[in-house]
Amino acid sequence: MPRNVLTTDIRGSLILLGTGTSVGVPSLGCGCEVCLSPDPRDKRTRCAALLGLPQGNLLIDTPPDLRQQLLREGVGIVHAVLYTHEHADHLFGLDDLRLFPFYLGHPVPLYCEERVESRIRKAFDYAFSEDEPTHSGAVPQLAFHRIGLTPFELLGATITPIRLQHGPRFEVLGFRVGNVAYCTDTNGIPPESLAQLEGLDVLVLDALRLRPHVTHFSLDEAIEVARRLRPRRTIFTHLAHDLGYRQTSATLPAGMELGYDGMRIPLT
Repeated sequence: MPRNVLTTDIRGSLILLGTGTSVGVPSLGCGCEVCLSPDPRDKRTRCAALLGLPQGNLLIDTPPDLRQQLLREGVGIVHAVLYTHEHADHLFGLDDLRLFPFYLGHPVPLYCEERVESRIRKAFDYAFSEDEPTHSGAVPQLAFHRIGLTPFELLGATITPIRLQHGPRFEVLGFRVGNVAYCTDTNGIPPESLAQLEGLDVLVLDALRLRPHVTHFSLDEAIEVARRLRPRRTIFTHLAHDLGYRQTSATLPAGMELGYDGMRIPLT
């Protein structure tokens, strides 16, 4: 890596870059208590996470707030990207990857399922045009790597994809690295996936709001999943504006907590 790349060393940690729902918190036009809260833990950008692995930084998803998130954390390079699914709030910051091929010396590796690649090729068609780019860096330089449910090695760690349900008709991936798992955008975990989530030190889990939702766990539903799996620590993410950090934290069982943007979690 060139010496002039400014970046914080995050090896051995997982950073929650964003912990908000698809519209973020504060939500546009909303005057609720949480949206007006001065507590920085109530300011939630769209969901993403960053793992500091032995051989580089692995980004999970590219939300629309990606540039601001990486600047906030002082992270100047991403070595590879892993995708949970192709919804806009997890995908549409992809163009912010354009600088990284200059630092890496090659296209940014993207690890995803077939339908995610298909959406990227449609949504960012200019990156795959047969026309010669007007200049270096004009479009993202990307290299796809197809993944399924088989564990694979990446940046010096074993990544275990975990199948999750995101509503009645949609499937996404969660990921386990060591004894830490990241499972956003879900309201259903199949039995075989529950087995893959046993013995965790840390579980990062979707908990959208208080009321039930057709594609996300409610807070009570997420608490029940955590009670069943019994990780040492559960951190809830993809949070909407009815879950104020201070108010909600006071009600959670021991070992469970709300995540917040910039939260750093040791990888074990």
